Amino acid sequence: MKTKFLFMLSGLVLSVFTLTSFKNAPIFNTIEYHVQDAKVINAVYDGHEDYGYNFITKNEDGDEHTLTFQQIEEDILKAFDLNSDDLVGAKFKVTYTTEVEVTIDSDGYEEEEEVNIISKLEKL
Repeated sequence: MKTKFLFMLSGLVLSVFTLTSFKNAPIFNTIEYHVQDAKVINAVYDGHEDYGYNFITKNEDGDEHTLTFQQIEEDILKAFDLNSDDLVGAKFKVTYTTEVEVTIDSDGYEEEEEVNIISKLEKL
């Protein structure tokens, strides 16, 4: 009787661990998105290209680098005409998120692409 109880208990524990391990497994491996928390930077607008909107910012060491945003909320584009050259050189406070898009190519390899999205823009 005691052996039967231990056997059933160990089977129950094993099945609980097995079923909980499937919770995080992706069902389809074609596209996954990983969104990071919102970040805020002060940057100078450097213009619009076919691939996105460029802003120049400085890191902690004072080195300048360009940060490109591929997407902008529609209401921000209505408030600021970033498609014209009128705002080039203007300083902004930029709130943005980064999505990492993971796709599987035809050979089965993962490809990661970062997409920066402006969610809030304030002129300084």
